[in-house]
Amino acid sequence: MPDPKGQPLHASSSEAVTNNVRVEVESQYAPARSQPLRCEWSFDYTVRITNEGDETIQLLSRHWIIADATGEAQEVRGSGVVGEQPVLAPGETFQYTSYCSLKTSTGVMRGTYHMVADGGDHFDVEIAPFALHEPYTVH
Repeated sequence: MPDPKGQPLHASSSEAVTNNVRVEVESQYAPARSQPLRCEWSFDYTVRITNEGDETIQLLSRHWIIADATGEAQEVRGSGVVGEQPVLAPGETFQYTSYCSLKTSTGVMRGTYHMVADGGDHFDVEIAPFALHEPYTVH
């Protein structure tokens, strides 16, 4: 079943552009950190943020909504990403990898980054929904 953006929910990647900021995400099951017999599934996700605008911007904070297969959602808010508040000049890209854990073998993540431009304008950038799923789960 496709989500409102037209991407199938089983897609382990997503892409969105908001205010000339492109956010691309790819997720992958992390078997080394997972313990399915304890209902613990871990997923890595790599985010690539590209400033396609004319102004230097800085990522100030993140807001993630992570839902498992039962619909139980957790929200994660915090300053920056992976301990950084990256500054991106026009044309620059910042990439990082992080992870999350679920109580089910599938789930969906989405969210926003709160940014500030050199001119002082604050704005949110969409992180389009992407699926988390271990490779042997039937969808």
